[in-house]
Amino acid sequence: MADEPKTPPQAAADKPPAATPGEPLKAEVSRTDSAGAGASAAPTAPTRTEPAAPKPENPAAAVTATTSETSSATGQPTPPASAADAATAGKPASAADAATVGKPAQPAPQKPSPPAGSAAPALPAGTAAPAAAKSAPPRPAAPAARPPAAPAGEAHVPKAAPPTGPPDPPPPAGTNPPAYIASLQAAVSGGVAALSYYLGDWTIIVPAAHLIDVAQHLHDAPDARFDYLSDLTATDWPPRTEGRFDVVYCLYSTRHRHRVRMKVKVGEHDPLPSVTSVWPGANWLEREVYDMFGVNFVGHPDRRRILMPEDWQGFPQRKDYPLEGPGELLMENPLDWLKLRQARDEAEIE
Repeated sequence: MADEPKTPPQAAADKPPAATPGEPLKAEVSRTDSAGAGASAAPTAPTRTEPAAPKPENPAAAVTATTSETSSATGQPTPPASAADAATAGKPASAADAATVGKPAQPAPQKPSPPAGSAAPALPAGTAAPAAAKSAPPRPAAPAARPPAAPAGEAHVPKAAPPTGPPDPPPPAGTNPPAYIASLQAAVSGGVAALSYYLGDWTIIVPAAHLIDVAQHLHDAPDARFDYLSDLTATDWPPRTEGRFDVVYCLYSTRHRHRVRMKVKVGEHDPLPSVTSVWPGANWLEREVYDMFGVNFVGHPDRRRILMPEDWQGFPQRKDYPLEGPGELLMENPLDWLKLRQARDEAEIE
């Protein structure tokens, strides 16, 4: 049998249509599998389920890998696209943008600068100023001028006079004094110089000459019975001329449970009778008032200092007592007074 000539193998594209296989290409599978196109001539491959790509452990390395790509035009690294750029990447360009793509950018026109040394042209007479000058903010008003200072030799406003003592408010209208005060006014003529009423407490202002008579009546009268002298003190009012000190006696009745105050105004050197014969407890109280204020109690059984040393100069509770020390009253230098006292103590020791 004679050998037949062998034909070279042909590709699938060179073969006639009848000899080509009926399997569609990948691009044709999507067209034949579309809705209404019927089933595909060849079976489709199953869907591949692959896990998501793992995230890099070093985010900076991923950024570096992205920015390592270079631009073909400039040769410089291309920065990563932002979210806004990615959102607008797929939008079609407008007609205006397409028209200006090929046009080169035109530089902004610059105004010619005036030559050096030339002044601005002057405005003709009657021409209004430019609008920019009108819109300038107004200047702040100048501060008000201060009044001129008073000359050094001009006298200042005089200070208020020092107080001359607390006021003694009278009883309000319609307030009747207690029965023991009415009986006192009837029993001791001139024993009550004035009456004062403040915050529910009665005060009897008594002349110094009637102090013992008034005190004895308040102690012995059946409607009074002030058998307890709870306190005895004084206040100093140097500007007052009729009596510098207010000596106050606070009385209480343990039987009737009522209170009253006696107040006596006395001068610096005026004598004041002691009430130790009526209330023996006034002994130390009067000694304290004498020690602090120098009130001249007469008839006291033991009038001497009780807080300060016996040779102390001055009375510390007086308002004119010097703050620097006791030596200022009789000696200009307090050290002189201390030296004098030390010399006397040394003489007694020898």
